[in-house]
Amino acid sequence: MDTESSHDSSVALARGLGGYIRAVAAAIGLPAEGTSFEISDTATGYLGLTARGPAHPDHDLMLNWSERLGWWIAVETAPNERQQVLAQFVDELLPAPVEVAAFVANTLSGTEPASEAVESFHPVDRTTLAHRLEKYAAS
Repeated sequence: MDTESSHDSSVALARGLGGYIRAVAAAIGLPAEGTSFEISDTATGYLGLTARGPAHPDHDLMLNWSERLGWWIAVETAPNERQQVLAQFVDELLPAPVEVAAFVANTLSGTEPASEAVESFHPVDRTTLAHRLEKYAAS
């Protein structure tokens, strides 16, 4: 892939992923200011959750997304600590924002099964990922 096409794909991916993360935040009822995303060796997204889980009332929770793992909820930890994953959405890499919101609600209410281990999705190339996210680019 030439440099210009690679750049165009990266720009499209950034626009789409940013819009997708904001759409998920809106579906959950979180402000866009509590979100972030990054495209480096792995495309990732982060949302700080305002609710706390019943099993961890003294800890903040985070909702994460990556192109390799999809969505998962974990207990906020120090940077040098291993993440404690509470649940992972394993049905789809890019579920609709309302599906992610339901996953979060079910996890926080205790009706989502806990995750023993985090599962990886089959790699999707960045151009395909950007294409799948393009409907969120204007969000």
